Amino acid sequence: MMTENSLSSAHKVLFLNTLAFIVCFACWTMNGVLVTYLVDNGIFNWSVVETGWLLGIPILTGSVMRLPLGILTDKYGGKPVFATLLLLCSIPLFLLYFANSYWIYFLLSALFGMIGTGFAVGIAFTSVWYPKEWQGRALGIFGMGNAGAALTTFFAPTLLNYLSLNDPENGWRMLPVIYGIILILIGLIFIFFVKNKKAEVQDKTMSELLAPLSKLRVWRFGLYYFLVFGLFVAFSQWLLPYYVSVYKTSLILGGILSSAFSLPSGVIRAFGGYLSDKFGARKVMNWVLYSSLILSGFLMLPKMDILTPGKGITAKKTGIITQVSSNKIVLENEVLNIKSKPEIPEHTSILPESFSWQEVLVKQNQQVSKKQLLAQGHTLIKFEAHIWVFSVLVILLGIMWGIGKAAVYKYIPEYFPNEIGVVGGMVGLIGGLGGFIGPILFGYLLDFSGLWTSSWIFVFIISAVSLFWMNHVIKHMTYREAPHIKDKIEH
Repeated sequence: MMTENSLSSAHKVLFLNTLAFIVCFACWTMNGVLVTYLVDNGIFNWSVVETGWLLGIPILTGSVMRLPLGILTDKYGGKPVFATLLLLCSIPLFLLYFANSYWIYFLLSALFGMIGTGFAVGIAFTSVWYPKEWQGRALGIFGMGNAGAALTTFFAPTLLNYLSLNDPENGWRMLPVIYGIILILIGLIFIFFVKNKKAEVQDKTMSELLAPLSKLRVWRFGLYYFLVFGLFVAFSQWLLPYYVSVYKTSLILGGILSSAFSLPSGVIRAFGGYLSDKFGARKVMNWVLYSSLILSGFLMLPKMDILTPGKGITAKKTGIITQVSSNKIVLENEVLNIKSKPEIPEHTSILPESFSWQEVLVKQNQQVSKKQLLAQGHTLIKFEAHIWVFSVLVILLGIMWGIGKAAVYKYIPEYFPNEIGVVGGMVGLIGGLGGFIGPILFGYLLDFSGLWTSSWIFVFIISAVSLFWMNHVIKHMTYREAPHIKDKIEH
């Protein structure tokens, strides 16, 4: 049972951890806005695939290093690890001011991407301050730091335009410098105002620390987190070029719509922690995975025009065409009406619309035989994939993923109370790889298929695999092996 003083101290650490994580996440996803701006304005001529790599490389380094940073946090406490991380990651951000080539930008992006490890540090540091009954809510509140991605997509485009007013070619260079200054300020706050606390694992060897990673459950949690966190990070960056390219929005409007995806997903995470405490992580994850499957299924439908053969007109008898006009064919004494091509609007309503017409294939005085095609039918199905419907579906998906992020990390303190840094680091690493792989894979899928919606097809597949593992494997094994405890497992 926590005393009032210990609860007050825990809340203070939670507040500062969340503040630091907001800043970390804003920096971690900075390339989503900055690289799009540089390419869109012709400052650098990077291809779609090169852009995907620049979006993904900070996510890779920030993901791969989560495990060792989680171990360090378990061993030494969150204060020294978080403060050091914040101060060191400010250096490559300052150096971006001098970047003039793809590979220099690539290297510095990899270095400042280390700031993404702040999640593993913060999760472990927050957990040691709270008892089991508080951890779902506390970790959910901490996870609201994901909203940092929304702050970047919302404010960075406007800030870039302001910085570039007097110097269109080089004004952008001040953006990473501003981010670097903010990291230093938060690092100093950690040094002077945060009390340190360690997990009870100081006497364990490295092999004992890593032992939980041999459990299949850790990797299952990792797959869930790959979907709800990794692909959230990927789309936090990918949605801006998506809006600009598919819906021809401005950079600022695209940034606002992208932040509408990121912000609710981050904020709702605290509610996800509450739901996980109340109903159990497995039940909440089940809701999330079904929602992800359904919403991504709708989002897979591309903006498209489909021209397909329609109802034509055939001759009912052998004879000679005596008259042909734009609206009728006369075969002997039989009049066959032709459906003219309608006026097709540039934009249609929310639902798909079809337009049908017939094209004459015969000429006057032409001899035709019975069942010969006289007029070819055409049907055009026009699907607008309306931007506002698309945006609502994307926001709903982001909200469900936000709830799912909290549910995944509700599992960890229950099963691994003294290895939160290690297990949380590994789950975070697997999830973070989704953020790395996502933009790069989306770039290749776009190149291969020519469909921007190919990214949603990937989401649909991962959602389906996760659901299969949870419902058809885990539940089947539980019912078969231990039917008397099937309702207690992971609840």
